[in-house]
Amino acid sequence: MDYKKVDEKDVEYLRTLVDADRILVGDEISEDYSHDELGTVANYPEVLMRVLSTEEVSAIMKYAYEQNIPVVVRGSGTGLVGACVPIYGGIMLETTLMNNILELDTENLTVTVEPGVLLMELSKFVEENDLFYPPDPGEKSATIAGNISTNAGGMRAVKYGVTRDYVRGLTVVMPNGEVLELGGKIVKNSSGYSLKDLVIGSEGTLCVITKAVLKLLPLPKKTLSLLVPFDTFTEAAAVVPKIIKSKAIPTAIEFMERQTILFAEDFLGKKFPDTKSNAYILLTFDGNTKEQVEAEYEVVADLCLSEGAKDVYIVDTDERKDSVWSARGAFLEAIKASTTEMDECDVVVPRNRVAEFINYTHDLEKELNIRIPSFGHAGDGNLHLYICRDELGEKEWEEMLDTAMDKLYAKSLEFDGLVSGEHGIGYAKRKYLFNDYGEYEMGLMDGIKHAFDPKNILNPKKVCQM
Repeated sequence: MDYKKVDEKDVEYLRTLVDADRILVGDEISEDYSHDELGTVANYPEVLMRVLSTEEVSAIMKYAYEQNIPVVVRGSGTGLVGACVPIYGGIMLETTLMNNILELDTENLTVTVEPGVLLMELSKFVEENDLFYPPDPGEKSATIAGNISTNAGGMRAVKYGVTRDYVRGLTVVMPNGEVLELGGKIVKNSSGYSLKDLVIGSEGTLCVITKAVLKLLPLPKKTLSLLVPFDTFTEAAAVVPKIIKSKAIPTAIEFMERQTILFAEDFLGKKFPDTKSNAYILLTFDGNTKEQVEAEYEVVADLCLSEGAKDVYIVDTDERKDSVWSARGAFLEAIKASTTEMDECDVVVPRNRVAEFINYTHDLEKELNIRIPSFGHAGDGNLHLYICRDELGEKEWEEMLDTAMDKLYAKSLEFDGLVSGEHGIGYAKRKYLFNDYGEYEMGLMDGIKHAFDPKNILNPKKVCQM
């Protein structure tokens, strides 16, 4: 792709658009901005601009469009597929200073936020006002716009759905600088094509999100978790469809294996309540009364015990809550700390195929003589698998990684799954998206990209572009 390299004249003009301390050029840009959390894809922007408003973003995009300069948007950089990496250099728009909660509307049950608001900040704010934002990705330091851009799911998706279900409206800046208002506080909308829903999950390839109106729910009064150990993962996963069928729907159904828990113990220096079993299910229940929550968890606890669970631990003390949930939140970093390098396979399969898929990864570990620790969301079939390099040499690692990824993603298709449940495609997983979808579907996606961004300046070579 033939883009203009940023020169001194461009920098001089860009400095007129933002304060001097919010623009960095060349060697002034920290290495952190060259990659995301996983770091498998890396390249530096030529200019970093820390934006404060829709108006600033609009002015920058208008100039970039006129000059044919590529632009990438970055929030906290917690992604895992290289979606925020500036493959062609150009301009990076960093949105973490746009971190204001603009309005809480208790009549319409919405909150309006800027893109750089962190998930943990939003959750704390609305809960202090007796309200609830259900999407619950594991990475609480991610920005809201990042969550929207990947249609993040998280642990509560089994009961409450994913980010898309809670986005009522968006303010976006188009690649040419045009500002659009998509959706709003309205509950229903049958007015033409839903441009808002096209933007959700587009990973910064279509436009720049500068404001979001999010749907809220009343805060559940009671919450309780159960930790359920099993001898084998097959037994643990097999009970999940039966739990769903019981109609006592938990808020979350997470799975974890013993080895992953041990990694978290070492990483945090904290003991997990139980590490004697090979597999665990972590369930959460919520409701407005103690009686309602107890009735649901008792049904599920009895079901688990009848299906081979070794015990049922009620996670009801502060010590046990801290032990369990801090471990669950640290799984990614703990696995990362256990190896020299790793890459992630983020597949989603029908939940009644979860056990088969995890057992397949165990077989693949033996076949390829590598480690593939895992955890994930058993309630919605979203599995996070981490291929570890350990002591492999560079060439051997590259070959082994390609082989493992090809086999894992091929197996997900065999099981009627898809390439990504919540982490997106970005740059690193494009090959597998092309394998999942046919030429016609990929052509439709490319057509949507061209309609939004005819010059292809916004986050090029991501998602549907090889």
